Amino acid sequence: MQKTHPLKIILILWLAGLCAAAQFAKIGHILPELEALYPNAVSSLGFLLSLISLVGALLGLIAGVLVGRIGSRDVLLVGLVIGSLISFMQSFNLPLGFLLASRVLEGASHLAIVVAAPTLIAQHSSESMRSAAMTLWGTFFGVSFALTAWLGLPLVAANGVGALFFAHAIITAVAALLVAFMIPKPARQKEVTQHDAWSFSLIDIYSQHKQAWSSPFVAAPAAGWLFYTITFVALLAVLPGLMPVEQRAFTAAALPLASIASSMTLGITLLKRFTAIQVLCIGFILAIVCAMMFLFISGGPVVAVLLFASLGLVQGASFAAIPQLNKTAPEQALANGTLAQAGNIGNLCGTPLLLLLLSSGGVTAMISLVVTCYIIAITLHLIFSKRRAKATP
Repeated sequence: MQKTHPLKIILILWLAGLCAAAQFAKIGHILPELEALYPNAVSSLGFLLSLISLVGALLGLIAGVLVGRIGSRDVLLVGLVIGSLISFMQSFNLPLGFLLASRVLEGASHLAIVVAAPTLIAQHSSESMRSAAMTLWGTFFGVSFALTAWLGLPLVAANGVGALFFAHAIITAVAALLVAFMIPKPARQKEVTQHDAWSFSLIDIYSQHKQAWSSPFVAAPAAGWLFYTITFVALLAVLPGLMPVEQRAFTAAALPLASIASSMTLGITLLKRFTAIQVLCIGFILAIVCAMMFLFISGGPVVAVLLFASLGLVQGASFAAIPQLNKTAPEQALANGTLAQAGNIGNLCGTPLLLLLLSSGGVTAMISLVVTCYIIAITLHLIFSKRRAKATP
């Protein structure tokens, strides 16, 4: 196989990430169309989104272990192929029960991609470009949601929901082909038997979770990411509705763009001067300031945009922290799996929790939770930093 330039590899892996995020976006953007397609099952449609998060919350760390045992490239390839096949099947307007079942398998596909791809990015990027590459990876969710809305919704309007699923199947298949032919196979390591690779007992699962979450190197990015994800998607859903009617559309579009823009500009600049942990703590501190401004000074769209720009620093630096703190591929895969598990737990509980507080205690209660989450995240990072200092000679 001809050697592929590292930048091409990074962009291919980012494309794989866009395909993974689109597994959420292709459902989230078309819920009204799905309600029309399944008129007697509106109460069940929420599970089409939450099932993927549930799979990630339960199996995220196990995926990290598998990537470390089997290899990132092979796991990524399997995840993309399964994802493409599932989207192709979904394009035939499956009965709701089969669609729900397919989303469980799609959750496994999603998990394989989001754990394996960033591990490969860290392996194939040089020291000088690694922080920028990981920051780029951190934008995959927001970019995919924007692209799916921009390109996918007109496709659905013209040809129905099946067309969007079919388009996702084709793009994911292209990503799989690019991975197969453009990303080199790793040098053969110690042979791992199929039994050893896939063998898990309850004791193994418990010990892996204990090892990962107790490690100040593996768990640190995930610990902060948990509290970031509890608030990020929830605020993205809630804040536009708190704005004046004429400013809601602007706010909804500007929030994810502000996060991506700050991550790719200010975030990359700061990562050249500070460690990733320091940058994400700066992001959390700025987010606390913006949240307090939202509460006591102004609840307008400008402050909301500044809040998301601050969270953009957390977004990119959290992924950049993984290769900074974990030097080997298996450790990075485990850290990515732990991050995926934390993120899915946050996505599962964040929006219902914020909506509950908003309905019962108003904006004050909701913002209080947001600020508390960020304070806990900073505190955990300080604790982990002290533990790393003691553990490192």
